[in-house]
Amino acid sequence: MRRILLPILAVLPAFAMLVALGTWQVHRLRWKTDMLAAIAASEAGPPAPLGAAPLTFAKVEARGRFDHAREVRLGLEVRGNVLGTQLVTPLLRDGAPPLLVDRGWVPMGGNQPIARPEGEVAVTGWVLPAEPGGWFAAEDDVRGRQFYSFDPAKIGATLGLPSVAPFGLVALGNAPAGALPDPARVLPRPPNNHLGYVITWYGLALALLTVFAVWMRRRLNTTASS
Repeated sequence: MRRILLPILAVLPAFAMLVALGTWQVHRLRWKTDMLAAIAASEAGPPAPLGAAPLTFAKVEARGRFDHAREVRLGLEVRGNVLGTQLVTPLLRDGAPPLLVDRGWVPMGGNQPIARPEGEVAVTGWVLPAEPGGWFAAEDDVRGRQFYSFDPAKIGATLGLPSVAPFGLVALGNAPAGALPDPARVLPRPPNNHLGYVITWYGLALALLTVFAVWMRRRLNTTASS
């Protein structure tokens, strides 16, 4: 009996862990599916007024005046054979902290004209959460106003704006061909790979149970025949 009990006690925790991981991924799958449905509904509908604590990726509208003298560049992106970056400009708002707006892609070092609207504007876009750089992030060029991680507090302090919104806004639009900056067209869609993880964890649990059942049957047959 001891020869059977010990393997059972060894297999049960591993089986329980695999089932628990699969169940957790089921919950994550439901959460991600609901999130993607909410993003699709937000994208299809009109923008909501920007509040103090908007949901990540929500489609909203903000009003204010661009401070073009304090614009910075964020990240690097190659389009075709042209190296470019995202143009980020503070939007000064009445009664609310400045908001960093990613107005769209512009080429690096190019001489193409960039639109810089004056006066009050209404910007439709999606809410961008802060993403401070980690240990392996590229080092920001503060003097050259080239940043590689979206850290509103750090960018705001560099620009002399001690209090900025803790999130950003990625502008949405359909700029004419060749117009700059080139804004985003759609809301982001986070990947949803959780169904694959569900199958993996539950599959491993089933495989473990099957292998153990085969081993147990052979063990019992050997014990009965001896």
